Amino acid sequence: MTITVDIRPEVEAELARQAAAQGRAMEAIAADLLEEAVHLSAANPGQEQFDNLSDLLLNSPFAGAGLNLERSEDQPRPVDLR
Repeated sequence: MTITVDIRPEVEAELARQAAAQGRAMEAIAADLLEEAVHLSAANPGQEQFDNLSDLLLNSPFAGAGLNLERSEDQPRPVDLR
């Protein structure tokens, strides 16, 4: 799909700087930014990426289900293995 987007000159300049720094075309950088904005990964289209289980659960259909994701402060008890 091809789209035309009017952007401010300073945004274009920053996009050009990032593209040059990465050795990539401005269009490729812009496409990656759009994919990130709609939560798609170029490597896994249609799959949202999360850094950890807590982020996954908090940003999923389970969000607001009253899940307590806080780490327990309980310390393990010693066990006698004799």
